[in-house]
Amino acid sequence: MSPRDPGPETAGHDVIELAVTGMTCAACAARIERRLNREPGLSASVNYATERARIIIDPDLVRDRGFDAVVDECVATVTGVGYGASRTDRDDPSVAGARIADLRRRLRVATILGAPVLALSMIPALQFRGWQWVALGLALPVSTWSAWPFHRAMWMNLRHRQATMDTLVSVGVIAATGWSLWALTATEAGDLGMTMSMTLDGAHGAPHIYLEVASTVVAFLLGGRYYEARAKRRAGEALRSLLDLGSEWVSRRAADGKLNEIDIAELAIDDEFLVRPGERVATDGVVIEGSSEVDNSVLTGESVPVAVGPGDRVIGAAVNSTGLLVVRATAVGSGTQLAQMARLVNEAQSGKAPIQRLADRVSAVFVPIVILLALATTVAWLAFDGSTERAFSSGVAVLIIACPCALGLATPTALLVGTGRGARLGILIRGPEVLESTRQVDTLVLDKTGTITTGSMEVVDVRAESGVDPVNLIDFAASVEVGSAHPIAAGIVRAASAETSPADGIVEEPGRGVSGTVDGRKISVGRVTGAGPDGGWGRSDVTSVEVSADGAILGWIALADQIRDSSPAAVASARAIGLEPIIVSGDRAAVVDAVADHLGIERRYAGVLPVDKLELVRSLAEEGRVVAMVGDGVNDAAALAAVDLGLAMGSGTDVAIAASDITLVREDLGAVVDAIRLSRRTLRTIRVNLIWAFGYNVAAIPLAATGRLSPVVAGAAMALSSVFVVSNSLRLRRFR
Repeated sequence: MSPRDPGPETAGHDVIELAVTGMTCAACAARIERRLNREPGLSASVNYATERARIIIDPDLVRDRGFDAVVDECVATVTGVGYGASRTDRDDPSVAGARIADLRRRLRVATILGAPVLALSMIPALQFRGWQWVALGLALPVSTWSAWPFHRAMWMNLRHRQATMDTLVSVGVIAATGWSLWALTATEAGDLGMTMSMTLDGAHGAPHIYLEVASTVVAFLLGGRYYEARAKRRAGEALRSLLDLGSEWVSRRAADGKLNEIDIAELAIDDEFLVRPGERVATDGVVIEGSSEVDNSVLTGESVPVAVGPGDRVIGAAVNSTGLLVVRATAVGSGTQLAQMARLVNEAQSGKAPIQRLADRVSAVFVPIVILLALATTVAWLAFDGSTERAFSSGVAVLIIACPCALGLATPTALLVGTGRGARLGILIRGPEVLESTRQVDTLVLDKTGTITTGSMEVVDVRAESGVDPVNLIDFAASVEVGSAHPIAAGIVRAASAETSPADGIVEEPGRGVSGTVDGRKISVGRVTGAGPDGGWGRSDVTSVEVSADGAILGWIALADQIRDSSPAAVASARAIGLEPIIVSGDRAAVVDAVADHLGIERRYAGVLPVDKLELVRSLAEEGRVVAMVGDGVNDAAALAAVDLGLAMGSGTDVAIAASDITLVREDLGAVVDAIRLSRRTLRTIRVNLIWAFGYNVAAIPLAATGRLSPVVAGAAMALSSVFVVSNSLRLRRFR
């Protein structure tokens, strides 16, 4: 495995990921993270929900020891504290599947054997002579084999003098089973005629055994962990589906025109390949032959197919709908947009929001405190009440109710689902800390060209002299413009009536125009030399060119950068969520005013240089505004990096995308509002999860300590709290 491509925050460093197995709670992740961060030159973040460790390695360490050696040492560090680790670029579905299957087997045994134990313990009418010994026979397999994952984890933790939530569960189950064995063999609880009733609190009068705790709590917790594991796998489906979109084989066209089926890994930049109707585009490229419609919905969230022809860009993994295309590869492997999307999503899901780090710190110290609290509860009841059973019941209830599972899952599961859903909608959130930035944003700075507008010049009007066909006028102009890279030339060529043949002897004069010979006549296209068309164009946002033949004017063509269809609704939606839109552009004032007036934007800035954009966002910050900016070009990069929240259109430059916090894959200004809404919804879900998790523990621990909660009810409540947190996070999958 090679070092991952670093983001801006890790420039100059190698970044790797390890798949970590054996974690059962947030305390496990915190312990591994602490151990890795003790190593000189390493900065690690361990995510319990994604079961991954993201490690930033100091370049000096790599130079001294070598990259592979450092990674091997990281793996050894993780395994040294009792967990599994492997170098990987992808999740291995078989590992998660095997874990889920094992949990399902243990849950079935715990449920089938534990249900009769619970019924016998709760309902005196079912308690036949010697029932407690039958209950013991049913409960022992549950408290040993079914509960083995908890016991194994506790033993592993003890070897390293650590404690996790598994320690709480294992101690509780062992205590309940041990007490029951002692009571059955040494007290009247073992008498064949003994009857017992169970209450929802911890108060007991008659002799009591806790076999229902040893079995039912295990069933509840295994059930919670089983559904948690399934939900986590569902939450990660977005990333896995992205990774699975790529093609495995491609039809490459050789220089002699022959086609060869090759592995996608063999495809190189500038290779030509075929895309048949119904096939996925193998990699990013430019169409050189053919025309068709491609479905980009899996990458951008847009359901309407896009028409493409020679010169148009296509994205790897898009589906070709109708025609046969020949494409020249412009990016392969890790350089494709699909690979970059997957990397951004994976990094976002592997990171931690500031709010999660607080939860991690609480979880790390929570378990030892709970164990001490359980011991204190037991001692206090013995001292003030004298009832051994009451003291034991309350102590075990504290152990079980306090497990911080929900606390550890609150942030990563919501982040996992939210960023995954965003990827399917063409919204790539760079990292979890971005979520905090969206909460207070109140100003939206919009670059004009390529953001509000399409960024490409389109023919909007044609004025031909008498006797000249407007269609022929455009075709003449396109013949001499076909070889130019100028945006105006590209707009004229797109407007031509058919595939344009280049003129002969094309000559381009910078600042004046271009000329060439068509059917023996010298066609020139350039700036307007006279007054232009009679009556003007009736609008201020156009650029016009003059077309002449052998010196005689044939007519004029007006072009303009078109406002995206989605822009008016997007600006209205931005206002609806509390954002004030501001338009900024390097274009001339007349053009900027026309766009701003059309969208109803009051604050507008024209003729703005890149340094002026940076000064503008800084001045807005000095006004006390929290600023988000949308841009797509190199000239936007500095401002995007300086604002509170930077959003880059995916059609923009790599520099702009690298400087942004959120990348919008689909070329639609509405995606800006969707991105902010999704980020805010994800952050709100995290907050609800944390409020529930903290509130649950704060309210439940005193109830257990004061004897008002039986261990069985405590186990059920703890399992349900984790299920609630994961289920609440999964609601983000329905975001529209």
